[in-house]
Amino acid sequence: MNKIKISAVSYTNTKPFVYGLTHSEIINKIDLSLDIPSTCANKLIDNQVDIGLVPVAALLRIPNYEIISDYCIGADGAVNSVYIFSEKPIEEIETIRLDEQSRTSNNLALVLLKNYWKVGPRVVIGNADAFVQIGDRTFGKSDQYPYAYDLSQEWKKFTGLPFAFAVWAANKKIEPAFISEFNLALKFGLANREQIIPGLPEYKNFDLADYLMHKLDFNLDEKKKEAISKFLDLVKDL
Repeated sequence: MNKIKISAVSYTNTKPFVYGLTHSEIINKIDLSLDIPSTCANKLIDNQVDIGLVPVAALLRIPNYEIISDYCIGADGAVNSVYIFSEKPIEEIETIRLDEQSRTSNNLALVLLKNYWKVGPRVVIGNADAFVQIGDRTFGKSDQYPYAYDLSQEWKKFTGLPFAFAVWAANKKIEPAFISEFNLALKFGLANREQIIPGLPEYKNFDLADYLMHKLDFNLDEKKKEAISKFLDLVKDL
């Protein structure tokens, strides 16, 4: 049997999923790589992998994709790892730099700037009034800038909905039996999050346990599916 090629995100928020996959029998059936979010998306788009934990904005570029899992990387309110950091109040910024590792968070920032804050800063490379940053690089940084806008929290204020940053998607038909086993492995990893925390690096002024146990919401429920649909419609209008 050919192994199923899977690309997962290398950030801390994916550690429970990786733990579940590597501590289940399914590990013998898969070829797992860990990548930054934009690379996960590109690998699935380019058919280098069969399944990817892809930023939801990338779904617009994957023909005939299928979301195959009951789980995602999401949050219902503040997520503490997806920000616009700014030297000025958001209403006053004139330039913004996007995050080269991100697709969804960049688009989420642009959606909120246009539709929620109703400002139109120029996207630039290099020095800017504000910048988007995601993932582990943001840990403990929210107090280092005059203004820090948690994009998941701002989305909740804007729409009343939770947000799904990334979903497990396939670019081809996957056997139902494998999908079932895959979901069980992810569920196992989530159930054992507390086992992962002691082995993680420590970050000054950041509570990793609170992040993994409470800030992240891994269930892909109907509200998050509604949020994905609304977000993708707004992205198309950018």
